[in-house]
Amino acid sequence: MARVIVFDLYGVIARTQPEQARRYLVELAGVSGEAFWEAYWACRPAYDAGQDSAGYWAAVADRLGARFADVPALISADLESWSHVDPAMVALVHELADAGHRLGLLSNIVEDLVPVWESGHAQWLGRFSSLTFSCRIGVAKPDPRAYRICAEGVGADPGEVLFFDDNETNVRAAREAGMTAEVFTSAGQVRRLVREDTPAR
Repeated sequence: MARVIVFDLYGVIARTQPEQARRYLVELAGVSGEAFWEAYWACRPAYDAGQDSAGYWAAVADRLGARFADVPALISADLESWSHVDPAMVALVHELADAGHRLGLLSNIVEDLVPVWESGHAQWLGRFSSLTFSCRIGVAKPDPRAYRICAEGVGADPGEVLFFDDNETNVRAAREAGMTAEVFTSAGQVRRLVREDTPAR
């Protein structure tokens, strides 16, 4: 049997923000795109670690020296932009679970998005032995504690875990935590690496 397989969510199973959604967020904010995205990402770690939505957008506005006219619309548009899956990866989750692999999820995700995923994607999320969400554990990747908590949740030592993330910084941190980790490129890559990691019977 292969090692426990742990996936990141965004950029792996879930799609990153589509360009149209990104443009709409900038339009709602009413500030230049470059400045908006600098503030958006600079304030994101605290949001991922459990900060509430109102506090996050207040921090973004403060960093920009701006006042947003419609914060609820920004919150709604932001959540919608992070709510889309890659069907090929969802199929792979089912395939791996059906083959007897133990699966875990380790995601940097804001609290308001968790119920969106749990209510709309329960079928395939239910194939995971453990879901580790940054907002629920109070730390986000690449903090080494996130990887330890994830490994404990899925019932494995870090050295038993094969981890996939689209962010190289997070992959390096996973390796430092003792996991085998790869920068995700495709479902085919996952199949190949899982096959190579599974001893012949």
